This record gives sequence, structure tokens and C-alpha cells, in this order.
Amino acid sequence: MAAEHVLCVRREEIFPAGAWDGFVSEGLDEARRIFRDRSFFMPRREVEEDPSYQQIIPYVVFRHGERYFLTKRLKASSEKRLRHLYSLGVGGHINPEDVANGDPVISGMGREWDEEVAYSGSFAARLVGLIHEESAPVGRVHLGVVFLIEGDSDQIAIRETDKLSGELLTLAEMRIYYLEMESWSQIVYDRLVAERSGAAIPG
Repeated sequence: MAAEHVLCVRREEIFPAGAWDGFVSEGLDEARRIFRDRSFFMPRREVEEDPSYQQIIPYVVFRHGERYFLTKRLKASSEKRLRHLYSLGVGGHINPEDVANGDPVISGMGREWDEEVAYSGSFAARLVGLIHEESAPVGRVHLGVVFLIEGDSDQIAIRETDKLSGELLTLAEMRIYYLEMESWSQIVYDRLVAERSGAAIPG
């Protein structure tokens, strides 16, 4: 089997002032320019533990009305480190085939969405921020590119039901799962709650 290649950027390109922890919503146009002009593919095995490269991960959050799609990774999930954890986002690595359709980040986002989710309805997707966890070994080598999808239908379901389960819940309803969420989902959840409460949010 051929080695998987994943889309990366150099750490100093995306973090010119030094890496940060958490969620940022500033500088997104510049980030997209860097993804478009300065990204490249590397064998995944060479970058999984090398923080000098940042693997770009589209992370899609779905909302219908007041409810968000919360998934749970089951025992058959391919990502062993995240099994049995809850997630607010659908996403994964960007591969060379995603370049064929133009913007690899948008194409990768769409491919991951179509692979994992069956959805009947119209939607609009917008980039809302970036996630990075400098303090976590896995997080140090990944950069989450967070998109919010606003759907006009609640007809959404998981395709690979042996790997994932999912349901639409309000932020209040999913609070009981917070401690079992993967860290990126906790970061997104905190952001969504802060936005809903009207709290001041650092950029």
C-alpha cells in the first residue's frame, strides 16, 4: 500500500509570531492565502511527530436551527486515539486527490463531509476560525481549519455506523458530554457558548 501523503505548511509560515493555543478567528484571509500558496504534501509518517510541519485538518461543524450534530467515535473508528470520544466536528487530512478540484482545503472538507455524513438539504459553509493545541503532543502537529455549515434540513445521518454514531443536540443538551469530547470539540463548544452568551471573545 502506498504511503499516505497529507497537506502541510511549515510552522514558521503559519505561526510567524510563535504558536498559540486555542481558537482564533483573526487573520483568516492570510491563513487561506498561505494554504493556497505555501502548502505542500508530505508522507504522513514523516510529519506525525514533527511539529516543524503543521498538518492541515478541515473541521466541519453542522448546525440546524439551535441544534448541532454531535458524533461519537465507536470501537471500529480508524483513529485509535479518539475512540469513544464525542466530536462536534467532521474532518480529516487533505490528500493529493483533493487538489484536482481547485482549493485543496475546500475540496478536502467536502470529501470528508461526503464520506462521513449523509445529508439531504441545502447548506452554506463558512470559515470561522483556526484551532491549534501547542500544549498537546498530537495537537502540536495539526492545525484545525474550522468551518460552520448552516443547514436548512435536519435530515443528517452517519454513513459508517460501525465507526460513528450521531445526533442533533442543542448546546445545553450536549453539555453532559463535555468531559468526553475530544479537545478540539471542547474548544469549539466553549467558543459557541461564549458567542451565544454575548461574552467578549479574544481573537
